[in-house]
Amino acid sequence: MDKRVVDVAIIGVGTAGMVAYQRVRKATDRILLIEANRYGTTCARVGCMPSKLLIAAADRAHQMETAPLFGVSAGGVGIDGKAVMKRVRQERDRFVASVVESVDRFPDAHRLFGHARFAGPKRLMVEVGNGEEQEVRAERIIIATGSRPNIPAFLKEAKDRLVVNDDLFEWQTLPESVAVFGPGVIGLELGQALSRLGVRVRMFGVGGAIGSIRDESIRQCALATFNREFPLDPDADVRTIERTGEGVRVAFRDPERGVVSETFDYLLAATGRRPNVDGLDIQNADIELDDRGMPVFDPHTLRCGDSHIFIAGDANNALPLLHEAADEGRIAGDNAATYPDVRAGLRRTPLAVVFTDPQIASVGLTIDEVNERCRGCFSVGEVSFEDQGRSRIIGQNRGLLRVYGEHGSGLLMGAEMFGPAAEHLAHLLAWSVQRRLTVSEVLDMPFYHPVIEEGLRTALKQLNRNLSLGPEPAEGCTDCGPGV
Repeated sequence: MDKRVVDVAIIGVGTAGMVAYQRVRKATDRILLIEANRYGTTCARVGCMPSKLLIAAADRAHQMETAPLFGVSAGGVGIDGKAVMKRVRQERDRFVASVVESVDRFPDAHRLFGHARFAGPKRLMVEVGNGEEQEVRAERIIIATGSRPNIPAFLKEAKDRLVVNDDLFEWQTLPESVAVFGPGVIGLELGQALSRLGVRVRMFGVGGAIGSIRDESIRQCALATFNREFPLDPDADVRTIERTGEGVRVAFRDPERGVVSETFDYLLAATGRRPNVDGLDIQNADIELDDRGMPVFDPHTLRCGDSHIFIAGDANNALPLLHEAADEGRIAGDNAATYPDVRAGLRRTPLAVVFTDPQIASVGLTIDEVNERCRGCFSVGEVSFEDQGRSRIIGQNRGLLRVYGEHGSGLLMGAEMFGPAAEHLAHLLAWSVQRRLTVSEVLDMPFYHPVIEEGLRTALKQLNRNLSLGPEPAEGCTDCGPGV
């Protein structure tokens, strides 16, 4: 049996693992990357990039369908499902190839392909194929094994018509109908995109949640808006799921029709993801595990207890977003390189975006977290985009934005929104929160006219007044311009 002795072993070559590798490599050349599946990050292969490619096609179709609002008509909209999916796959493959090329540039001596499992706190056994194993002894270990789709047992009744987002991007063309289970980030993005590309979609949820939304006012606004495009029940009463000769039959209770059933070509399980930790024999690592078998770790250092083991990216199931995985790879890599000198790394202001239309975004603390942090001493400012000038001009006047501020300090604490250009508004707010700006200081920034950002100013003005730090917003602000 071959044996390797290294300073740092990194299990998983996704975003977190690759960033960690670059950080560790600055300190030592005795490093090993271990990958069990295939190179290419979740984002590039089955996540954010291919999903945005599908959404881009859906956006073009929707713009053509809504063009008559502006007195413009291009005739009937034709959707070529084969062409749509061909572009998705081609561009997806380009993104994946760029990641694979980056890994290929790493020295061969730093890479090992195979499935790793713990045989002890500093000892890994790696199955390299043909029944052979290689032993790796590492002074420090970083777990960056990513995640995979989580599929509840009852959905497996769909059998060969059950798909997850990993499968969807391999479709050669678009189906006629899809039942989407899970109105989370993945379900909402893919479900709406498919609907706008002519696929009959019905979405089922459990517990009432919509995406990552925590503010009830915004949840209600989003629910009503999505239901204008396709049926979405966030707390569905699903009775049975059955694979039939025609597809997948779903029986559910409709509020008006009672128990009904509909048949779909496919059932898309968008029911969350689970960390790839269960196949590591983690119990042999001699670290504390929670009641789900997950390592207990410090979110600021990524260190598991007081051990030499660190866990980063989707593998820790804390903040499954690419920019967070990159940050966590940096923190874990730096600490593995300098161990036992372990330090807290920079954790940025929370920022999340869902690329639906309207977009969903959250920044900083949620409304519940603000309430807890401020012990109830906070206020809210809001704006509806229905009458916001720029939003009406471009025909995207739907949604609601709410901002949260702390009494006394006047600090901007967080925001949640469902509206146009949310990806851009969210960045402005995230930068402001991270710089610990007060609401008044944000209002001192320049606002052009006419832009969607003026809606943000309206919400901030209301918040400033509710914090007793500014005047009552004037009706029809003459120095702001019309339609703000």
